[in-house]
Amino acid sequence: MSAERPTAADIVAAAHRFAGVIEPSPLQRNDRLSRRHDLDVWIKREDLHTVRSYKGRGAYNLLSELPADQRERGVVCASAGNHGQGVAFACASLGIAARVYLPRTTPRQKRERVAVLGGRYVQIVVEGDTYDDAAAAAYADAETSGMTLVPAFDDPRTIAGQGTVIKEVIEQLGHAPDAVVVPVGGGGLIAGTLVWLRENHPGVTVVGAEPLGATSMAAALEHGGPVDLDHLDPFVDGAAVRKVGRHTYTEVAESLPRLIAVPEGQICVEMLNLYQSDGIIAEPAGALSTTALDLDLGLEPGSTVVCVLSGGNNDVSRYAEIVERALVYEGRKHYFLVEFPQEPGALRRFIDDVLGPDDDITLFEYVKRNNRETGPALVGVELGAPENLESMLKRMNTVPHRIERVPPDSPLFAFIV
Repeated sequence: MSAERPTAADIVAAAHRFAGVIEPSPLQRNDRLSRRHDLDVWIKREDLHTVRSYKGRGAYNLLSELPADQRERGVVCASAGNHGQGVAFACASLGIAARVYLPRTTPRQKRERVAVLGGRYVQIVVEGDTYDDAAAAAYADAETSGMTLVPAFDDPRTIAGQGTVIKEVIEQLGHAPDAVVVPVGGGGLIAGTLVWLRENHPGVTVVGAEPLGATSMAAALEHGGPVDLDHLDPFVDGAAVRKVGRHTYTEVAESLPRLIAVPEGQICVEMLNLYQSDGIIAEPAGALSTTALDLDLGLEPGSTVVCVLSGGNNDVSRYAEIVERALVYEGRKHYFLVEFPQEPGALRRFIDDVLGPDDDITLFEYVKRNNRETGPALVGVELGAPENLESMLKRMNTVPHRIERVPPDSPLFAFIV
């Protein structure tokens, strides 16, 4: 690829390069989401690739275009996990050595998958607390070692590789959908989607779903170019990028798709729905697009909508936190600081006086023990239904305990969830 910007022809060429190596992922109609939203909803299952995300597409396309001398020197990349797996897979397939930088927040499952997919071709380096920390370290390594940097999203070759997702969608569906919803982190997937649709199906509505705590593309559009976010919530690790790319921004700014900010708690609710109702294991970034359907997308009833489920690299150890965040978001889980008499039966009396028949205490822990007659305790309450909260708060006002609610936006909440 010699052009500064990718084209639909580059996307076709990318599909030819990895034909037989990266097979098309399934496109599946989802009855649950179709009924819930009165739409014709299809899910593009990028989680079913060998690397369990779409990232192998862009990585393989870029690496396969490297000249022989660059292949011999090897490559280096930074990743929140999925790009690293894509690079590892591509390097093992093409026989290229790589160093993959991962932040400490990368789930163990993703680290292990990078190692398994890359085998003897890949060395893992854990560096920094965020993707951007790891990216800075990878850039410095490339500068000093002469190895080629493989961007996670900000390269025309990467964008062209990711654009093959929407090309496949239309081939599998047999026609262009009315709308496509894609997750947005650094912007590689939505940029590739826009490139393909601009040249082939300009009437398709494109919706980009960003995590509420990492709306870096919306910030870039607002400022007229890529800009660092002041605050970044790393929970949706596959899309938690502080600053989008120059190339990805250019493609998004030209088409101006609708961008939706999706709350992290709502993502957790949808992750559990995907797992329990559809048997799909989605990582937080993977559930962004289907979660966005719960927000007002302005689509006509019956519209055909394709949601790209971008990845399924979710560590099973995270599900406890996911359930907790989902309960809090739905208004069923609440925390309180309660001053208890330090005497037998105090908790039982509190339960009898305050909780409803369908409510339950899920956490009781003294915050500080002393010799005084009373002691503060952190109490977690799970309600049988969100609407039970008002009546419980009224009952709390009638008991002698001093009670302080811990709201979800409190700094203290970060130590609970």
